Amino acid sequence: MAHFLEDIKAGIERDPATKTSFELFFTSPGLHAIWNHRIAHFIWRIKLRTLSRVFANVAKLITGIEIHPGATIGRRFVIDHGVGVVIGETAIIGDDVMMYHGVTLGGVVNQAVKRHPTIGNNVVLGANAIILGDITIGDGAKVGAGAIVVKDLPAGKVAVSPTATVL
Repeated sequence: MAHFLEDIKAGIERDPATKTSFELFFTSPGLHAIWNHRIAHFIWRIKLRTLSRVFANVAKLITGIEIHPGATIGRRFVIDHGVGVVIGETAIIGDDVMMYHGVTLGGVVNQAVKRHPTIGNNVVLGANAIILGDITIGDGAKVGAGAIVVKDLPAGKVAVSPTATVL
């Protein structure tokens, strides 16, 4: 229950357009996707894989956000707007991450290995950013809108432009 309350508080703190917990609860597809993922992930961990994927697919139809039930997501994760977000099976997302619409945490190999990114704590992922492969985005890093990242991004750094120039 504590995670659910933290999710609401984080959503209110990071979304200036949402004024109340009531409004966030009833209107945020990002919040609904995260909560559905927490349930699907629990089902995944108890080895009911098909059921967890069915649950995740229903959530995707409702929210427009696709989170594989195998993905590991930390606390106070906020998805703002959210439509078009895709988070792959082996992705790991730290605490206090802010993700905007259209972000992809995707894989580049077709094997049963760690093939999706690891996102550190306090990271911001801009709209339509694409982060591919088993790479790490360090704590406090920022990935700009539309950036394509295929190499590790050190803590505190910023990646911008379609070629992901590190600043």
